[in-house]
Amino acid sequence: MRDHASRLPTSPGFWRSPLRGPGFTSVLGLVLLVGITVLFLTGLLSYAAYNPGLSPVNDKTPDKGILGFYLFDWPTGPHWLYRLTQGVHVTLGVTLIPVLLAKLWSVVPKLFALPPARSLAHALERLSLLLLVGGALFEFVTGVLNVQLDYLFPGSFYPLHFYGAWVFFAAFLAHAALKTPAAVRNVRRMREEREAPARGLEGAEEMDGAEEAGGELISPRPDPASVSRRGALWFVGGGSLLLFGTTAGRSFDGPLRRTAVLAPHGGADPGSGPNGFQINKTAAYAGIGAAETDEDAWRLVVTGRTGTVRLGRSELLQLPSHSAALPIACVEGWSTSDQWWRGVRLRDLAALVGFDADPPDVFVESLQRHGAFRHAALRANQVADPRSLLALAVNGEDLSPDHGYPARIVVPAAPGVLNTKWVARMTFGDL
Repeated sequence: MRDHASRLPTSPGFWRSPLRGPGFTSVLGLVLLVGITVLFLTGLLSYAAYNPGLSPVNDKTPDKGILGFYLFDWPTGPHWLYRLTQGVHVTLGVTLIPVLLAKLWSVVPKLFALPPARSLAHALERLSLLLLVGGALFEFVTGVLNVQLDYLFPGSFYPLHFYGAWVFFAAFLAHAALKTPAAVRNVRRMREEREAPARGLEGAEEMDGAEEAGGELISPRPDPASVSRRGALWFVGGGSLLLFGTTAGRSFDGPLRRTAVLAPHGGADPGSGPNGFQINKTAAYAGIGAAETDEDAWRLVVTGRTGTVRLGRSELLQLPSHSAALPIACVEGWSTSDQWWRGVRLRDLAALVGFDADPPDVFVESLQRHGAFRHAALRANQVADPRSLLALAVNGEDLSPDHGYPARIVVPAAPGVLNTKWVARMTFGDL
C-alpha cells in the first residue's frame, strides 16, 4: 500500500516505472542534442530561402529585428538545395517525435520535484526545463500540423514557428550547457558497466541516479520491470524508424512515394501523363477559372526600365525557348523529382524591358486573388540563372491548369511558393 505522500506527483514514490534513470535519459538527450541542432539550422535555412530581406511580400516576420542577423542571398545551386534542406528538416522532425516523447516522459518527475529551487543554478535549470518542454511541444505540434495541412493554430504558421523556434532553441542551449557533461559521463559509464561483469546496466544507472540526479529519476520503490531499459531504447528507435519509413518517401516520385502513408503528399501521384506529378494547390482551390486563362483573354504584363510589354501565350511561344530539369519542393517537406520544364528565360523577359546586361530583381503577381504567396519577389541572381524560366510546358506537354497554365515561374533551389503559378504580371527593377 502506498502512503498518502506517495500519491502526490511531488513524491518520488509516485513515479514507479523502473525504466527511468539517468542513463536512459542521457542517451535520448544526446540524440536530441544532435537532432534538434540540425532541425534548428535547417529551419533557419528554410527561412533564408524565402529571401525575406528582399521584399515585404516575402517576409512573414517583419518584426524579427536582430533575429534576422544571419540572412543571406539564397543561391540557385545546386538546384536540389531546398529539396534537400527542407526534406531533412521535416523528415527529421517527424522521426524525432518518439525520442522527444520518451525524453519528456523520462524526466517528468523533475517537473514536480520539491523544493522548486535549491540554488540559483537549480532555479535556472528548472526554468530552462519549463521553457524547453513548452517550446518543444509547441514547435513539434505546429510543425506537424503544418505538414498535415491542418492550420488549427491561431495566426500565421510562419511567425509562430519562427519566434517559437528561437525561444525553444535558447532554452535548449541553456539546458544542454547544464546537462550535456553529465549525460556524456552517464553514457560512458553505461559502456564501462557493460564491459564489467561485476555490475550490470541497472546497477550502473542506480549509481548514476544517486550521483547525478539526486534520486529524482530513479524510483525508490519501482514496479517490477516488464522490459529492460535497453529494450525500451530499441522500442523508441523502432518508432522513429517507422515514422521515417512512412514519411521520407514523399520527397521522391515512384514507388518510394507510396510508402509515405502518413503524409498528405504521399501515395500515388495525382493522375498520369506529363502533368501527373504532385501539386500543392489546384486551380479550383485558388479560384482560377478558364475565363481568365483562355488564350484570347490572358496576357502577361511585363514592366521594366523602358516601359511595359503585353504578351499573349502565342507571342511567348515565339520567343527563344529553353528547357531545365528542376524539382518543386515545398515548406511542408514534400517534393517532386526533376521535371523537364520548357519556356522563356526570366533574363530574356528582363531584356525585353530594358535590362540587357544585368537583370534586376523581379516582383511576380499571380491571377490568384487570395493567399499569402499570390505575390512573390525573386532576387537578381535568381532572375539571371539560365535555368530560371517562365514555364509554358512540362515534360513535353502544355502546363495543366493545376500546374499553372498558362504560365508559371520555375527557379532552381527556390521554395515551391516562390515558383508562382498562373502568372499575370512581372515587374523588373530593384525592390
